[in-house]
Amino acid sequence: MEILDERCIFIFCVEEERTMSRVCVFFADGLEEVEALTVVDLLRRAKVEVTMVSIHEKEEILGAHGIKIQADARMSQIDDYQEFDMVFLPGGGTGTDNLENSGKVKEVVSEFAKKGKKVAAICAAPRILGGLGLLEGRRCTSYPSVTDRLLGGVVTENAVETDGNITTSRGVGTAVDMGLELIRILCGEKRAEEIREEIVYRRM
Repeated sequence: MEILDERCIFIFCVEEERTMSRVCVFFADGLEEVEALTVVDLLRRAKVEVTMVSIHEKEEILGAHGIKIQADARMSQIDDYQEFDMVFLPGGGTGTDNLENSGKVKEVVSEFAKKGKKVAAICAAPRILGGLGLLEGRRCTSYPSVTDRLLGGVVTENAVETDGNITTSRGVGTAVDMGLELIRILCGEKRAEEIREEIVYRRM
């Protein structure tokens, strides 16, 4: 009986591991450190598997405010992006420029959107989604200076907008809101509320 119980526990753990959500976060030089790391931190608190992927041929990223960040992997080391459940694009002026200049980033984002998989972007990064035609008719938000590049989108000033499989947010000041929203999407309302209480954040 004890052996059977151990096997049952093992099978349960394997199944739990298989169903864990996986998120790819693209890191580029010049990104907004708070936006990127706040979302990564909150997702990991919720036990979401997050991979910080450098779009450069190096793993050390230099943020917009001189903070060095060690990515988990380089873009060229990821064999199959479709193993991820969501892709997230942090913002920052230069960071967004670098993401937008990467053909591979745009390819991955477009493929995710085409397949109905989850795509998220914050600050200036939603303009990349606009440029790819992914915001047509969708409620969306971004950093104020790039709202004119949310082509076809129904732009709001809300902290976070989720419309279908696309989630957007405004900037550094809404990074916690964005992280909690992504937890809600991937793990459910209950888990998002648990994390909100854990970090002593205002009610969503």
